[in-house]
Amino acid sequence: MVMIENLKNKKILVTGGAGFIGSNLIEELLSIGAAVVCLDNFSTGKRENINFFVSNPNFRLVEGDIRDFETCRQACEGQNYVLHQAALGSVPRSVDDPITSNEVNVGGFLNMLVAARNAKIKRFVYAASSSTYGDSAILPKVEEDIGRPLSPYAITKYVNELYADIFKKTYDFDTIGLRYFNVFGRRQDPDGPYAAVIPKFVRLLLKHESPIINGKGEYSRDFTYIDNVVQVNLLALTTKNEKALNQVYNVACGEQTSLNELCIYLKEFLSEYDGEIEEIQPRYGPYRRGDVSHSLASIEKAKKMLGYQPKFSLRAGLEEAVKWYWKNLK
Repeated sequence: MVMIENLKNKKILVTGGAGFIGSNLIEELLSIGAAVVCLDNFSTGKRENINFFVSNPNFRLVEGDIRDFETCRQACEGQNYVLHQAALGSVPRSVDDPITSNEVNVGGFLNMLVAARNAKIKRFVYAASSSTYGDSAILPKVEEDIGRPLSPYAITKYVNELYADIFKKTYDFDTIGLRYFNVFGRRQDPDGPYAAVIPKFVRLLLKHESPIINGKGEYSRDFTYIDNVVQVNLLALTTKNEKALNQVYNVACGEQTSLNELCIYLKEFLSEYDGEIEEIQPRYGPYRRGDVSHSLASIEKAKKMLGYQPKFSLRAGLEEAVKWYWKNLK
């Protein structure tokens, strides 16, 4: 109950609030009585993700782009906290268009930092990325030990961490960075060339088509259910541990799963609704440029400093997600 008491009636800006993660954060914040402003330009976010909230008197939408400083300034006005989720995600997207990725993820991030600092925001929690680990072969990934970036996207997310660090040292402005590891769950977009692997695979399996796995399927990820991500964001907003501020944390389950294993799990859960799916076999394609081979997080730091305890394992999260996918994607 501590988190609910701390955030009730608080004014919280969620950038990228019409996106997959942002809309889930808003849903939880509204449920505990916070007043929420959503900032989104709908370049990747969807209006249907926030249609549930429009009639709520504690919800307000600001339609605008974080690349415009005046928009950021207005959105931050009068707020207590910021959950900064707005970004152009996807490694392949950044490879195809590094300029726009940099403008949004670096320029937009800096605009938000400056606007939040000027508005005297109490705490700025931002979405960092596991891509920051780059070519580091060390497993599990530990926050203080990163490699060289492997994509333009990874560079932009690492620059976010550097800017956050400088804003503490230079302006005494408090931030917390959350390095997300392959988040999945309800409202995640299955369509488009940059769709995440889980909803993309589900969409194809529901159509009785073969998922295409990049490489041989041995690449592995630490897939993380959305409710775990919501939990750690609220912990980051409300922690009273001063030593936990101005740090970055892995947000994951601490489980390593190959793409081949993921496909097997998805077929298992989906076949409970449609038995024919169990017989569908994946196809294999070329490796993607900029992809990290293996990803597994240590979540000990987040457990110790923030009290993070993921409630959903990969399989438990997939089971919940598949229920939503079956209802909304078929």
